[in-house]
Amino acid sequence: MTTILSPLEIVQNGLPNFCGFESNIRSVTNHAEPVFLPLTNLKLDQVSAGFACALHMHQPTIPGGSQGELICNLQYMFEHPGEGDNHNAAAFAGCYGRMGDFIPQLVAAGSNPRIMLDYSGNLLWGLQQMGREDVLNSLEKITCDPQYFLHVEWLGTMWSHAVIPSTPIPDLKLQIQAWQQYFAALFGYEALRRVKGFSPPEMHLPNHPDTLFEYIKALKECGYRWLLVQEHSVEQLDGAPLNQESKYIPNRLIARNSLGASTTITVLVKTQGSDTKLVAQMQPYHEARSKSRIQLGNIEVPPCVTQIADGENGGVMMNEFPRDFSPLWPQIKQNGLTQLGVVGFNGTEYIELLEASGVSSEDYPPCQAVGQHKIWQRLDPAQVTPERLAQTLKALQTEDAQFHTEGASWTNDISWVAGYENVLDPMNQLSALFHRTFDPLVEQDPSTTRRSDYQTALLYVLLLETSCFRYWGQGTWTDYARELYQRGKAVLDQCR
Repeated sequence: MTTILSPLEIVQNGLPNFCGFESNIRSVTNHAEPVFLPLTNLKLDQVSAGFACALHMHQPTIPGGSQGELICNLQYMFEHPGEGDNHNAAAFAGCYGRMGDFIPQLVAAGSNPRIMLDYSGNLLWGLQQMGREDVLNSLEKITCDPQYFLHVEWLGTMWSHAVIPSTPIPDLKLQIQAWQQYFAALFGYEALRRVKGFSPPEMHLPNHPDTLFEYIKALKECGYRWLLVQEHSVEQLDGAPLNQESKYIPNRLIARNSLGASTTITVLVKTQGSDTKLVAQMQPYHEARSKSRIQLGNIEVPPCVTQIADGENGGVMMNEFPRDFSPLWPQIKQNGLTQLGVVGFNGTEYIELLEASGVSSEDYPPCQAVGQHKIWQRLDPAQVTPERLAQTLKALQTEDAQFHTEGASWTNDISWVAGYENVLDPMNQLSALFHRTFDPLVEQDPSTTRRSDYQTALLYVLLLETSCFRYWGQGTWTDYARELYQRGKAVLDQCR
C-alpha cells in the first residue's frame, strides 16, 4: 500500500521548512524507478550527439536587514541600488523566473526544449521571504505541470551553497537533506521524486579520500543517482586527464576511504571553458554538431556535451542567453524524433536512455578525484588504514608542492581555505557544538529535528557554511560570517 504524505508547510517555526521530515523525504527519494524514460520522446538511434545545459542560481542569506534580520542578498540589492552592481537586482529577479516563460512558449510552438535548474536553498527561501510569488509561481508552473516534466530537470544541491571539501563531514548530509525538504515544501513530493542529479556549489569536488567517500555515500543515501563534475576535478585511475571521448559520456567516479571501503557514483562531466558565455551562446549545441556516435561497451551511443553556468550573472546571461536559447529549439525540433541529428538532453534522461539501450554502469570509464593517483600509487587501497593514509598525505604535502587536499572547483585560482581561518575556525566550532548538543537527542528521539531550537541552530550552522563568506575576501562578508557564528552560538548556549 502506498502511503499518502501530507503536503509540507513552506514555513515552520517562522523559518524555512528544511528539517523534521527526514523519513518522509527518504521514502520519496530512495527509489530506483526511471524518471524520464517513461516520458522521453527521443529515439536514441535517431540521435547523432546531444547537449545538456544547466543554469545555476544563488543568492546568499545575510544578516543585512534594517534591524540586522536575516534577509536574501537580492533583497539587500533592491534596498541599496547604489552599491556595486546592485542596480541589476530587477534583472537578476527576472532571470530567476524567466524559464517559466521560455519553456511554455517553446512547448506550445511544438519545440522539444531541455534545461536543468540548480537553485540554492538560500535563494528559494529568499524569494519566499521577499514575497516574490511571481518568480516562484513561474518556477512552479514548469516544475509541477505534467506537460513540462520532460523539458525541465531540477538538480539537487547543498541548501546553503556550501563547498563540499571545507564543509564539516557531519554536515554534508544535513545540507543535502535540507535542500530536498525545502524543495518538497515549495513544489511537492512528486517534484522531489524526480530529482536524481546533483550539482555541487562552485563545482567543487573533494579529493581527500575520507571526505569524498562520505560525500558520495551521503548523496546515494539521499537517493541521488548521478553527480555533475568539472572536467579538471577528475582524472583517470593512472592520473592522466580524461580522454577526448570519455569527457562526453557518463563516467564512474570511484571513492575509497581510509578504512578500505569503496563506493561509486555515475558522473556527467562539465567540460572546461568560459562557462557563462558557453551556455549563453548555446556553444554546447554547436560543439555537439561536430561530434558523432561512439562505442560504449558493446553499443554505439551519442555523446553529450554538458555545461552549467550562473543563470543571471553578467550581460551575456542577461541578454545573450534569451537571444540564443529560444530560437535554437525550432531548428532542431524533429531531431531525435523523425530524423537523425543533434538533440537537447537532460542529464537523467540521457543516462536512462543509455542504460535502457543496454549500456551498463560498469561500461562507464572509471575516474577518481584529481590527485588521488598520487595517494594510491604509494598506498595500496587494500592495505589502507587511517594512520597510513595520514602518513601518506603528510609525506606528499611535504615532498610535492602541487599536492593538496582542498579538492578542485570551477577555477583553481581561488582557495576556499587559505587565509580564511577567521571564518573556518568558527564554522567548525559551531558545527561541533551543534552535533555535541543535538546528536544524542536525535539518536534518542528522531522527532527532535522538528523542535524550533534544533531548526534555529541548524539554520545558523548551514548559513555559516555558505561559500560567499569566503569568495569575496576579507571585510563585509567575513563580518557577516562572524555575526552568524555569534547568533548560532547564542542559540546553542541556551540549549545546553
